[in-house]
Amino acid sequence: MLKLTHTLSAFLLLFSLGINNVLAHDNETHYDRIHLSVSETAQLENDTMVATVYAQEEGSQAAELSSIVNKRIRLALDLVKKHPEIKHQTNTYSSNPIYSSNKIKGWRVSQSLRLESQDMTLMSDVLGKLQSDLALQSIQFTISPGSRNQQDEKLIDKALDAFENRAQQVVKKLGRKNYKIVDINISSSGAIGVRPQYKMRAMAMEAEASAPAISAGEQTVSVTVNGNIELD
Repeated sequence: MLKLTHTLSAFLLLFSLGINNVLAHDNETHYDRIHLSVSETAQLENDTMVATVYAQEEGSQAAELSSIVNKRIRLALDLVKKHPEIKHQTNTYSSNPIYSSNKIKGWRVSQSLRLESQDMTLMSDVLGKLQSDLALQSIQFTISPGSRNQQDEKLIDKALDAFENRAQQVVKKLGRKNYKIVDINISSSGAIGVRPQYKMRAMAMEAEASAPAISAGEQTVSVTVNGNIELD
């Protein structure tokens, strides 16, 4: 029993010394650590077009207005479904009272349709046809996930090369032998959301509405690599 007690005491002492050494190491000041940060940027063309069109009617009979709006949206969907290249989604349907002198004098019924495609010429043509029955609310442009991922991969390679070159420059300038990476972080930014091209109020629909002129433009995307190195 006495031998077991001595063994346990020795184990606890070694364990305590080990913990103290770890804590002392964690609290140690590293004078040879240097923080570096580099960024690489690129201009990337917007390759995806997103448009929103809608039907809206006002009058005294909500049921009748709903029927008209539903018919216009169905006709639009029939046209869009002929083109698999265009993704489509119906958005919020609303039926709201119109007040005058605190009394309901009528109703406003509306529903919108969201369209998305990388074939911008086709989208422009379809939008021109849809405007005979629907109003154009907005056109926006963005970068597809595939294109963004490909560009990120290239920028990450360039940023890591730049980080390494910067570290080697520091080592050489300070007359050291080498370095090791303590920690490193990689982050990307830019091309979040969409770039607005048109945003308009409700317009009177014309039977001979023309296809909208479009210019997708481009966005700046960047990758930043930052971290700490320790000099030898």
